[in-house]
Amino acid sequence: MRSLSGEVILNVPAHTAWEMYRNNDTVSKISPDMLAAAEYLQGDGSPGSLRLFKLGPGRPKRTVCFYGESAVQDYVKESTERIDEVEVGRSVTYSVLAGCLREMYNPYKVTFSFCPVPGFEKEKCIAGWKAEFEPLNSTVPAPERAKEAALGFLRLFEKFYCSMK
Repeated sequence: MRSLSGEVILNVPAHTAWEMYRNNDTVSKISPDMLAAAEYLQGDGSPGSLRLFKLGPGRPKRTVCFYGESAVQDYVKESTERIDEVEVGRSVTYSVLAGCLREMYNPYKVTFSFCPVPGFEKEKCIAGWKAEFEPLNSTVPAPERAKEAALGFLRLFEKFYCSMK
């Protein structure tokens, strides 16, 4: 399986960034233009839960999905596979079941992680994104735009967090 990853440092405590990502109401308020809504269709976010991300109106009007790859859907449906509490921080891994990414990759798994920055544990975190994927055919590119969009969305956590203070 192929993989692609990236990370950003946020001026947000790891536990707070984790809660922001896992809470449907909060994650929907971070950037409504990118992500209009999130809802658990089944479960509470634990492994086996189904979550739907409705992509926002701020995306380009042509057939480009939230993650930047060509497709016509405006949603991503995911199934939570695993939640890990690592030595420091937390991560969640899910499989994309439907939506634009599923039209290009099978499987497509994403892990979001939030780990404290050593020495700044109560102030900063490293927010990570990793995709594991197989393109459906040889013309499908690696999801570089998905990576850029995901990391850009994670960067917005800091702006949202500062606006809540």
